[in-house]
Amino acid sequence: MPRYFLVLEFDGGPFVGWQRQENGVSVQGALEEAVFRFCGERVTAHSAGRTDAGVHALGMPVHIDIEKETDADTIREAVNYHLKPAPVAALTAVRAADDFHARFSATRRHYRYRILNRRAPLTLDAGRAWRLGPPLDADAMHAAAQVLIGKHDFTTFRASTCQADTPVKTLSSISVFRRAEEILIETSARSFLHHQVRSMVGSLVEVGIGRWSAADFADAFKACDRRRCGQVAPAEGLYFVRADYGQAG
Repeated sequence: MPRYFLVLEFDGGPFVGWQRQENGVSVQGALEEAVFRFCGERVTAHSAGRTDAGVHALGMPVHIDIEKETDADTIREAVNYHLKPAPVAALTAVRAADDFHARFSATRRHYRYRILNRRAPLTLDAGRAWRLGPPLDADAMHAAAQVLIGKHDFTTFRASTCQADTPVKTLSSISVFRRAEEILIETSARSFLHHQVRSMVGSLVEVGIGRWSAADFADAFKACDRRRCGQVAPAEGLYFVRADYGQAG
C-alpha cells in the first residue's frame, strides 16, 4: 500500500494532544477523519512526536498509508480542504519508502519554548507563549542549561506518568537566548521523556528570576528526584519544530 509523508503545522490549543483519545478532539483524529472524507479509507496516522494538549507544531512529520490511486499533491490539497476549520495544515506531502516510519525513522527531534518576558497581558500571543512579568536573565539560564547536554538520567525532569522504559536520554543541544522581550529555549535530542522539555524550562526559569543559582539547578538535576523539579512550564509555550531523518550527527 502506498505510504505518504506529510509535514503538519497546527495550533494545539483546541486539541487534547496529538494522540487520539475519547475525551476530546485530537490532531491525529482530525487528520484521520480528513483522510476518510477524501478517500473513504480508515487510516492510522503516525507522527514523529506525541504532543500534549495545548502544544503546537511548526513542522510535525506524519506518515499515512492510502490504497486509493492518487498522488502526494492531491493528498495535501484534499487533506487541507477536509481539515477546515480545524487549525491544522499539511505544509508538504511526498511519497515515502515503504519502510519509512515517521516516529521510528527519526534520528533527532527539535523543540522550541517561547517565553514573553513582559508585564502586559498577551493579546496576539495569547495561548502561544508563557508570559512572565519578573525580569529574566537569559544568559544565566543558558549557562545553567549546559549541564543537561549529553547522556544523563533525566528523572528530575520526567513526568510521573511517563511510560518510557528508562529515564536515560541524550540531549544533543540546548540554548537560551533573548530577542527583545521574547526568550527562546531551543533543544534537540533523539527522543524526550514525557514533560521533559517543559520541566527543564520551568526549572531554568527559577535560575532566570534569581531564585536558583546554576549550582542549585545542577544539584536538582543530578539528584534524579522528581520532587526537586521546579515548576512545569505551561503547554502553550511549547512547539514541536521539526524532526531529522537519516544519519544522526
